[in-house]
Formats: sequence, structure tokens, C-alpha cells
Amino acid sequence: MRIGAFELDEPVPELRDPHVLAMLDPWIDVGGAGTLTLTWLEKYFQAEDIGRISRPGQFFDFTRYRPTIYYDEDEKRQIAVPNTYLTYGRGKGEHDFLFLHLLEPHSRSDFYIESIIRVLARLGVKRYCLLGSMYDYIPHTLPLPVTGGASGDSAAMELKRLGIESNKYEGPTTITTLITQQAPGLGIETMSIIVHLPQYTQLDDDYTGAVRLMDTVSSLYEIPVDNEYYDKARQQMEEIDQALSKNPQLRAIVKEMESQYGSQSPKKPGEKQTPLSPEIESFLSEMERRFKDGPK
Repeated sequence: MRIGAFELDEPVPELRDPHVLAMLDPWIDVGGAGTLTLTWLEKYFQAEDIGRISRPGQFFDFTRYRPTIYYDEDEKRQIAVPNTYLTYGRGKGEHDFLFLHLLEPHSRSDFYIESIIRVLARLGVKRYCLLGSMYDYIPHTLPLPVTGGASGDSAAMELKRLGIESNKYEGPTTITTLITQQAPGLGIETMSIIVHLPQYTQLDDDYTGAVRLMDTVSSLYEIPVDNEYYDKARQQMEEIDQALSKNPQLRAIVKEMESQYGSQSPKKPGEKQTPLSPEIESFLSEMERRFKDGPK
């Protein structure tokens, strides 16, 4: 079934008041925290494909989102083309779930957004929730802050219950923010849950961030967590601590960061930051270089 730019597999499943959990690459998925969280959810719910953009080249520049070559189980060479796609899973409560993997479009953004909205309406979606991650000037030794926002009384109350601070950001954003603006007009409540990560770690797969998102979603929907994520998060924390242990000066700077940011709310993107000392600036640059270079 064609809906806008989307091709939905037929027969289209009947879903019970579905909630969408979405991630957006690359705008607000640093460390892959949103991607890892959706991977956990899809594994738990044994999610199945439901639809995808039929002609992704209409929206995406493949010199920026590169196709990749891989070999399938029969050792046949295949090409994976970057795309926006949907999967679904059956919930045990009153809601089923849709998992939306978004890519930031490079062209025809209005048709892209219109197509997503039409698909959400066709599938009877009741809530759209964006899961993501952003870098912030915080030390890795403190609990990772989570901020967000909501439209609709029920969604707002749930964020309040979870202790998630409202994000009052003003400034440049992704075009997909239009989804959250247009969805309420169709009776779809919206929610965003964004974890803040230490900017100096720069991990490809940040399991500490993913665990923070996983715990939040678990509390929201009473879904069992994945202990493997906890194990990987602990391992990453140990590796970061080992890197710091080799430099007493850097350990002292982390303590200074704890003092400076530990009792403050996380800074929003674009918000003026408290000036950092030269020592902290040097620390951030050094740690970023080390983690990008990787172990020798």
C-alpha cells in the first residue's frame, strides 16, 4: 500500500492504539544511544517490518549517507541502501508499538514530513515519542541527565512522573521537528526523551547513554531491561576510568567539572555556557583526541 512516499507491506496489521518510538540519525543520536535503544525494543518485541520509503533517493544524498556492502547467509553480495523505515511489535498491555528509524532528509522535506504524518494517521497512532542523545559539558562520573518535552496532558504527566526536565531550547533544529508540531492536530500526543552525554567520550556506541534511555523507557512502559547493555556500559565506564587513572591532572579536572556541573541543570543546545577554565578546555580536547584515536 502506497501512502505518500511510504510503501506499507500488505496486509497492513491492525494495531491497538499504537505508540511510536522514534530515533533520528544523525541529528540527535550521538553515541548511537537512540539507535541502541530501538534495537533493544525491537529485539524484545520481536518486531517485524511494516514499511519504508519506496524511493529513498528522493530525499537522501547517498554521498552523505553511504550505502554499504554486506554478504547474506548464502554468501551473496548485497547492498544496504540508507532509508527511513518502520517496524512494529505487539504490546502486552493496551498499546502496540511502532519503531520509526528516521534519517534527516536532504531534499523534498515537506513531502517527507507529510508522508510520515499520513502514515501515523493511517496506522491510528496515539503517541509519537522521539528518543535521542546530545553532548553536554558534564562529567561521566555523574548520573546522565535526561530532558524532554510533551504535548498532551497524559504525556506531560508521565514525563513529570519520570522526573524529566523540560527542554526550553531555542535555535537551529531538525526539519523532523515538524512531526511534533503537526501530530497534535491529528489527536496524536507527542513526547521527546533526550539523554545528555559527556562530550569528551565520543563513543561510537555509548552504552551508558543507551542504558539511561533504556531505563527511562522501561519505567514508562514496564518493559524488562537488557542486562547485556548494563554489562557493556560497565565495561565502557571502566575503560574511561582507566584512561583517567593515567593522568592525575585530568582526574583533578573531572573533580572540578563535578563541582561546577553536578548541581546544575544540563545546558540546552545553543544556550550560553558558563565559561570553562583553560584546564577543562584542554582536558576536553585531550580526551576527545584519545577516544577518537582509540587504544594503541
